[in-house]
Amino acid sequence: MNTHDAIVAFSQCEKIKSGLIWLSQSLNFLPGLSEPAKPGAEQVLKALLGMIANEIQIIRRHNKDEFWLKTEKKLEVAMVMMNSGVPHEAGYHISQALSQVTTIGQRAMSHLKSEGLLTAGGPTN
Repeated sequence: MNTHDAIVAFSQCEKIKSGLIWLSQSLNFLPGLSEPAKPGAEQVLKALLGMIANEIQIIRRHNKDEFWLKTEKKLEVAMVMMNSGVPHEAGYHISQALSQVTTIGQRAMSHLKSEGLLTAGGPTN
């Protein structure tokens, strides 16, 4: 991984992880919704999943890391679950995608630290 790819991957990972956490937490609320509210909520969650998947496609085209492809496939399975009427099953695949993204982010962070571009203690005066 070169420094430019590490910077892009690190920043994208943080954004994507945030989206995946929001999505995962929101899926947990679905069972408690009234029946008339569920279809609308599911549509919103599908849209969010689609936006996250688009972000991953963008970074995957820029950075050929195989982990992005694995992450994308996990989200494809999650979308299939949501489209099949079992959105609660999507949570497992979203968790796996989150794990993949975390791994990518950790690798990028390690590279940036080794280059002296990122420090563990924050800014120093």
